[in-house]
Amino acid sequence: MSKGTINVSVDNIFPLIKKFLYSDHEIFLRELISNATDATLKLKHLANIGEADGVEYGNPIIEVKLDKEKKQLRIIDQGIGMTAEEVEKYINQIAFSGAEEFIEKYKDKDGKDAGIIGHFGLGFYSAFMVAEKVEIITKSFKDEPAVHWTCDGSPEFTLEKADKKDRGTEIILHIAEDSTEFLEESRISELLVKYNKFMPIPIKFGTRTETLPKPEDAKEDDPAPTQEVDNIINNPNPAWTKAPTELEDKDYNEFYREMYPMQFEEPLFHIHLNVDYPFNLTGILYFPKMTNDMSIQKDKIQLYQNQVFVTDNVEGIVPEFLTMLRGVIDSPDIPLNVSRSYLQADGAVKKISSYITRKVADKLKSLFNNDREGFEKKWNDIKIVIEYGMLTEDKFFDKAKDFALYPTVDNAFYTFSELKDKIKDAQTDKDDKLVILYASNKEEQHSYIQAAKDKGYEVLLLDSPIVTHLLQKIEGSEEKVSFVRVDSDHVENLIKKDDEQISKLSDEEKETLKTFLDGVIPKEKFTVQLEAMDSNANPFIITEPEFMRRMKDMQKTGGGGMFGMGGFPEMYNLIVNTNHELVSEILNTKTDKKKERLVNQALDLARLSKNLLKGEELTAFIKRSYEMIK
Repeated sequence: MSKGTINVSVDNIFPLIKKFLYSDHEIFLRELISNATDATLKLKHLANIGEADGVEYGNPIIEVKLDKEKKQLRIIDQGIGMTAEEVEKYINQIAFSGAEEFIEKYKDKDGKDAGIIGHFGLGFYSAFMVAEKVEIITKSFKDEPAVHWTCDGSPEFTLEKADKKDRGTEIILHIAEDSTEFLEESRISELLVKYNKFMPIPIKFGTRTETLPKPEDAKEDDPAPTQEVDNIINNPNPAWTKAPTELEDKDYNEFYREMYPMQFEEPLFHIHLNVDYPFNLTGILYFPKMTNDMSIQKDKIQLYQNQVFVTDNVEGIVPEFLTMLRGVIDSPDIPLNVSRSYLQADGAVKKISSYITRKVADKLKSLFNNDREGFEKKWNDIKIVIEYGMLTEDKFFDKAKDFALYPTVDNAFYTFSELKDKIKDAQTDKDDKLVILYASNKEEQHSYIQAAKDKGYEVLLLDSPIVTHLLQKIEGSEEKVSFVRVDSDHVENLIKKDDEQISKLSDEEKETLKTFLDGVIPKEKFTVQLEAMDSNANPFIITEPEFMRRMKDMQKTGGGGMFGMGGFPEMYNLIVNTNHELVSEILNTKTDKKKERLVNQALDLARLSKNLLKGEELTAFIKRSYEMIK
């Protein structure tokens, strides 16, 4: 038996503490199982290259054992093990990374690292965050005696021979009083599933009961036989580690259900990421059915490093608009900070982000080109991601021109270039500007939509919460193109042509009418405008100017709130059609009481059309309407 003092290498320890300062105690289990996995993969690699003579790799597992009475948690592997000399080197000299040295020594000819996980010299010492004492019992695959290392968290340790016969390492954690949560089976099971669900070596945690088929001669009411089997908590060969040629759609869908067991709908489609130059990255991204609520969709993509779960906060690696997707990304080339929980933006990360953006754009373009009808059917379920990407990523905006769709209220779908060709004759105004009409709610804006359609205009249905911001961007990138919502003005003014309507009312009659209306209609809500329109158009039409409404919409969704317009009271234009017979009747009615009654009824009908008539005012309108038809 020997005693000694752990050699803390100052040159090595401080950079690693800065890089891997553990803030979340639960990751100790991830670190120890990562080390056990490393030890197993090292043995496999040595066996493959003929440097482990006489050693049979077999089918090793990692076992986690819990003894609540003894307050012990054990992690046992069947890997490469350590000699006494190696324990001195790798354990007693904190911050010396055995994995890094091993990788450097045994790199493939092309520079790949044989799948070794650990670059974390402090990983083992995370055990002392939850344990008051830690033991290591280890036997190397080499023909050397096993050793037993013990440390109580101080710089003092003991190292002696052990009687362990089989190769591998057993870590024994004596759980501290302030960490007894890690003696609960449910807690350990939760952590194993969270961090190690897809580790490359099978991980056993206890046993489970498996039901066997009934024998042929069994009676109907005989219970089915059962047997106890190892409870393997992980899938060592997840779909993303395989080549796309090895997988079919059903394999991708099964993996989706494995990752998201509470999701009952199948994903719309998937994107398999697989690149090894200029960085290494694999993964699968899924497009689920989306809603227009962007806030509830995020944190569904999981980041792994060599099959070890790191985080579901992938900001900085995945472009923000794609954080609404689901799936997994695995890369050893992503730099992590000390807790491996947050990402440091650097050149490699930016390249990865650009790659993912390009790969997603290419997939969407391929789906559009190969099955446009199917793509159109999926549009409403994926549009929020594409529109958000167009708004926030310039490179994606450029690529999306080939597949982004603009649906009409009649469920026709056009690309932007197709749309321009379709409407250029009818919807080019007198200043040679193409005016694209759109609605945000087909039901609430129905009368305005119908008026535009009666003029032969095409009306888009654009209803996502970010559409106002996106339209600003499109208008900035296109010459002589503007988007106008159908309820922003009366139909004659939406697309101004050279021909103008002539009013049936004289200037004096218009002045008389305007004076009366100003006295009846509340000034704090409406600005009255007299307009000469087609006699078949409605007598009163309520509109909200495009610019004012856009500013309010942009302010509500977190941008563009110029001059605090989001806090302004709701103000509308009341367009009065001077060529409608009801307007002439109002003007010619002799009694002010009856005239006022007609104005209020016409105004409320216009408000009803605009979905502005509610509560007490709606009740008064209904009562007045019944009285007028008595």
